[in-house]
Amino acid sequence: MANRVALVLGSGGARGYAHVGVIRELESRGYEITAISGASMGALIGGLWATSKLDDYCDWAERIDYLEMIRLMDISLSKPGVIKGDRLFARIREIMGNHRIEELEVPYTAVATSLTTRKEVWFQRGDLVTAIRASCAIPSLFSPVEMRGQLLVDGGVLNPLPMAPTGAAVADMVVAVDLLGEVSLDSGRMGRKEDPSESVLESWFRKLSGKKEKQPEVALLDSLNLMDVSNQAMEMMQESLSRYKMAGYLPDIHISVPRNTCQFYEFHRFQDIAETGRQLAVKALDQWETEKIDQPHALLEADPV
Repeated sequence: MANRVALVLGSGGARGYAHVGVIRELESRGYEITAISGASMGALIGGLWATSKLDDYCDWAERIDYLEMIRLMDISLSKPGVIKGDRLFARIREIMGNHRIEELEVPYTAVATSLTTRKEVWFQRGDLVTAIRASCAIPSLFSPVEMRGQLLVDGGVLNPLPMAPTGAAVADMVVAVDLLGEVSLDSGRMGRKEDPSESVLESWFRKLSGKKEKQPEVALLDSLNLMDVSNQAMEMMQESLSRYKMAGYLPDIHISVPRNTCQFYEFHRFQDIAETGRQLAVKALDQWETEKIDQPHALLEADPV
C-alpha cells in the first residue's frame, strides 16, 4: 500500500491542535511523511514535527493553563497588533531550538502573506522560527513581522490550505487538513472535558477586545465586537480560498475539521482538540484504505516507441 505522504496543514488558530491528532494517526498506521507545508498554526505544527520536537511541544501544551497563556500574550496597544508575540515565540524557540529550513530532513514550506507586495511568501530557506512567526501573524491580533522591507502576516490571508508547495514532493499521496470545515453539531462535544478556566479565559478576551459580557435579548449587532467581526470575515474569506486552492490541487485525502470545534484562542484545550483531529483522521483513512483495496489495479501495455 502506498504510504509516503505529502502533508498539507491549514490555518485556523487553536483548531490547529487537530493537526497533532492527524499526524499521530498517520504515524501509528505506518505512513511516512516525506514533505510538509503549512500556514499559520499548520506551519507551527509542521515545523515542530520536522524538527522532532512535536512531542516536547505537546507535553508543554497539555500542561498550559489560561493564566500562563495570558502571560505569554504580551499586550502592546501601541503596535499594529494587540499581541507582540515576543514571549510566545521565545518559548517556542526554547522548545524547538534553532534550525534552518533547508537543513531539515524533509522538504518544508511555511506560507506567509506580504502586505507590501500583496503576494504569498513561501519560506523554504532561512530561520525556521522566524518563518513560523511570520506565517502565524494574524492581522489585528499579532504584530506583523518586518523582513527585508516587507511586512508579513498570516499565510491564511491568501492561502489557508497551501497545496501548491507539495506539488513536486516525492510522495504517493497528498493529505490535506482543512481547519475551516462545515459546522458540526457534535464537534463541540467530541472528546470535550469541561474546564472551569474557560469562563475566565473568555472574559479576558472580551476585555481585551472591548466586548461586553453576554446579556439576554441583546441585539445581534451589539453582541459583536471588532475581533468577532474581523475573525468571522477572515474565516469566510479563507473558506472560499481553500475551496479554490483544492480545485486546482485536489488532495487524495481531505480531512475537514469543523470550524466550531473550538474558539480560535482556546489553546488551553489541547487534548480534546487533538483527539478530534485523530478521530477525523481515523474516519478519513479508514475510508481511503477501504476504497484502495476495493479498486482493481490498473494494467498498462507498453508498445515499442
